[in-house]
Amino acid sequence: MRDYMNVTILEHPLASHLITELRQKETRPDRFRHITRQLTVLLALEATKNIETAAVRVETPLEPTVGHKISQGIAVVPILRAGLGMSESIASLFPDVSVGYIGLERDEQTAVASSYYCKLPKLEGKAILCVDPMLATGGSASQALALIKRHGGRAITLVSVVAAPEGIDCVEKHHPDVNLVVGALDRGLNDKRYILPGLGDFGDRLYGTL
Repeated sequence: MRDYMNVTILEHPLASHLITELRQKETRPDRFRHITRQLTVLLALEATKNIETAAVRVETPLEPTVGHKISQGIAVVPILRAGLGMSESIASLFPDVSVGYIGLERDEQTAVASSYYCKLPKLEGKAILCVDPMLATGGSASQALALIKRHGGRAITLVSVVAAPEGIDCVEKHHPDVNLVVGALDRGLNDKRYILPGLGDFGDRLYGTL
């Protein structure tokens, strides 16, 4: 496995445990959604570890002290529909969160995605998390990142549960300024451009539409 400059692979026993449960074909949609929420918290904490903070003076029950509060707003942009399973967990973590949506539909024959919806909040000055659970070819993610940039987004991190090397290569080629945080880096893609070993279609498993 080669090293990627802007990629962080989540290395935590709990993350490995949760991803293993997601991979299992017997995992039911309700359990799949629950695990996704738990794993997203771990990914979001890693993705925001350098978020801006400001020193504040507070009074404890015993004496004054100086603490730190988050001073930078966050924008979460899920790629529909699978990304919705991650966005709510992130939005519930932080004090100042805006949520946007990008709808991209992949042609099953060509694997090329086309945009059908884009609604984004003001992005200037915010730390932006674009969430796409499965980074396969990277085409959808690259299109979403381009849309975010056209709307003023700058400090962007792409957050994925599972990624393929092909997807990371695509994002690094077209968006070398974007950081990536992924739960697992898998072997590659099959002839239908699905991630191997992967975990199947994330959206179908999330919403029980198999």
